[in-house]
Amino acid sequence: MDTERLYAEYVNTSFVKNIEPVVVERALGATVFGAGGEEYTDLFAGISVVNAGHCNPTIIAAAKAQMERLVHAASYIYHVPVVAQLARRLAEITPGRLQKTFFGNSGAEAVEGAMRLAKAYTGRGEFIALQTSFHGRTSATLSVTGNAARKTHGGPYLPGVAFAPAPNPYRCRYCTGCCTLACADAVEDVFKYQTSGDVAAFIAEPVMGEGGIIIPHPGYYRRVKQILHDHGALFIADEVQSGFGRTGAMFAIEHYGVEPDIMVMAKGIANGFPLGAFIAPPEIADSFEPGEHLSTFGGNPVSCAAGLATIEVLQDEHLVERSAELGAWCKGRLEDIAQRHQIIGEVRGIGLMVGIELVRDRETKLAASAEAATVRRLCREQGVLLGVGGQEANVVRIQPPLMIDQPQLERALNVLEGALRSVSDTGADGAP
Repeated sequence: MDTERLYAEYVNTSFVKNIEPVVVERALGATVFGAGGEEYTDLFAGISVVNAGHCNPTIIAAAKAQMERLVHAASYIYHVPVVAQLARRLAEITPGRLQKTFFGNSGAEAVEGAMRLAKAYTGRGEFIALQTSFHGRTSATLSVTGNAARKTHGGPYLPGVAFAPAPNPYRCRYCTGCCTLACADAVEDVFKYQTSGDVAAFIAEPVMGEGGIIIPHPGYYRRVKQILHDHGALFIADEVQSGFGRTGAMFAIEHYGVEPDIMVMAKGIANGFPLGAFIAPPEIADSFEPGEHLSTFGGNPVSCAAGLATIEVLQDEHLVERSAELGAWCKGRLEDIAQRHQIIGEVRGIGLMVGIELVRDRETKLAASAEAATVRRLCREQGVLLGVGGQEANVVRIQPPLMIDQPQLERALNVLEGALRSVSDTGADGAP
């Protein structure tokens, strides 16, 4: 039976605004193959998941070997070797004193668990998050998500959450010309005027993905961390999207020289196998009392084996360094394209986490949302898959598998420029 018809009849996709009319038969490396023989260059990596490439043979082999030994054993009741081994590796590659990991199944589950841990350690119940942020689609994670479009029909949400302004240099309302880190100082104002002084933690993505690839000023997190310290609150770094080499460092917070108190991981952690995790120093991690937290499928042995292999591939194949080098080249190429197309308001990126903000006018910065959707469609029709995000859905997102080669990326960017030219010449729908 036709896959698209089966989806229409049996799969709930009413929550997807524009489902891509692509039937994925298989994928390898940075290429996706459609059921009709189509080939697509994947510049989105399954929403920044398959950092080591689709169907990486080392990772697949590790998962297969584990499946032949053990698939499930309730990893928090029994001791499973591969779970302990992955936890040790995460302690070795994460910043500072982060050491003890809890494994779950997804980013949202991991964020929610990190929030519970922050409450357990501090004895407090409030949180500070950022405007335009995204942390998941459960009730708790949507409560700390600063995007009304993501929260529609889901309220009321958890009380005790306050929002600080997003550290977005392109759309900053605080500084003109020279950054004074006023957006970081605004976190102090949130403590003073929007909370009861019972703040457990501040949660933020070091680089904000769904928010439109927002890259804070280099001094932002250091200033915020000092404010948190002064108030006895923790810093939860949400590395679900920005972790595992995506930004040219193993974790994006490393670019800022700040050690989080709790760090959340998912997406690229196991290259497509379902796994989420949060890690903390022992004194914080051990705050849970018996019965306060658990996950039936958390620490799945197959996913943990894939996670171990993913770290091995990222390191052995130098994909983190490759992300930094190829990302710098990609950003430079896009900045060159921006000089020829007024619809590009800004190109920003770090590693292979790159955003192109489209605007209808560079002076007013009016979001070109319809145009971004058309660019995505035109690229797909020419064999290139990419993402669109941002508060106004006007940011084209380029987040390919880190092993993509430069010629393949160059060809894809040529297609992207053609789509931008078409939209610039003919309007939002890209039609002649």
